[in-house]
Parts: sequence; C-alpha cells; structure tokens
Amino acid sequence: MKVHLVAETLDPVVSDDGGMTIAPTTTFDDCPERLDILFVPGGGMVDKPMLDPATIAWLADRGATASYITAVCNGPLVLAAAGLLDGYRVATHWASRDQLARLGVEVSTERVCIDRNRFSGGGVTAGIDFGLTVVAHTLGQKAARFAQLVMEYDPEPPFNAGSPESAGPEIVALRTRFMAEPDTALRNAVSHVLEQRAATSSHPVSDENGDPAAGIVNN
Repeated sequence: MKVHLVAETLDPVVSDDGGMTIAPTTTFDDCPERLDILFVPGGGMVDKPMLDPATIAWLADRGATASYITAVCNGPLVLAAAGLLDGYRVATHWASRDQLARLGVEVSTERVCIDRNRFSGGGVTAGIDFGLTVVAHTLGQKAARFAQLVMEYDPEPPFNAGSPESAGPEIVALRTRFMAEPDTALRNAVSHVLEQRAATSSHPVSDENGDPAAGIVNN
C-alpha cells in the first residue's frame, strides 16, 4: 500500500503550538484520482479546513469514488461540510456531537461507528480502535490483531474519566473553559456551512435552535 499525506501545497503543516510538523507528500492536484481509503484526522481547529473551498472541493471529488470514507475525532465535521456524510450515522469527539448534528448527520456515541463504507471514531484514543477496525476490514482480523500486539494496546487507564458521564461536571466544565476558543471557532464554522447551504437551497437549513441558519463568522 502507499500512504499519501495530502494538502493543498507541500508546505509543512505546523501544529498551533509549534510542537509538531507534518510534511505533506502530495498536493490536491497531484494526488491519485482514485483512493481506496479517504481519511480525515481531527483536532481542535478543524474550522479552517471546513471553511477552505479548495479542501472541501477536493474531499467532495475524491469522496465520490473512494472505497472507504473515514475520519476520527473532529474530522467527521470536515467530511460533513463536504457533503459526504448525508444520510449516514457517524461518531465524533463527544464535545463535537452537537455541532455534527447541526449539519444533519445522525450522531453515534460509539467509539467506532461503521455505516456501510463510512468508518468513524471518537476522540483521540478512539482513533486506535478505529485504526484497528479499518485494518480488520481491509486486511483481515489476523493483521489487526498483529498490529494491536505490536502496539501493546492493552489499556488499563488509571482513572475512570474518559467520558463526560464518568468524569463528572467539574472536569467537564474545566475542559469547556480550556477549549472555549476552538469550540467557538467550530460553532462559527458550522454556522457558515449552514449559511452556504441555505443560500444554495430553496429550503433554508435550520440551526440547533430551529431558526434558519444564520451566524457571525470570525474571519
């Protein structure tokens, strides 16, 4: 197999804190037209690709022919913005479920959700379960079990705080305060996507309050 790390240009992609750099291996223009697995990662600032016309156009184009369309964490919101999740059931990070629902997607609370050829995972660590699931479906269960062994994926978390229910309101509130800026950016991005859909449709799309899509997008 050959893995392509795709971006609009070959310029290095640097994380917000500067601690990690990813070097794309190909561009939108040069990437193969037919992909077996189309995968969108997540992160705290997926509002940027959601609002980037070149990214959305490329995803819609390759998604029309890809054998598997996949994403983890907040990545499904990018796929939804590209119109690739209409009519599908999809998982995402727990804190982004309400925003994904605004885009008309049936939201799953599973760590890994499979709906036909759409594979999705929840936040961060659910990506390991997701990855092993994709390997099992494409290369077989033996290969997936081998990968799990090599990673020594035998989790025993030190705390029972991996979900809002188990973490409790105090820790959830701490996360909400810590992620206030990216959460706001994501809400604004979803509102912008809904505005675009309403502008090109004879039937206005409604937001989570039942009102026709409208919002202020911070540029």
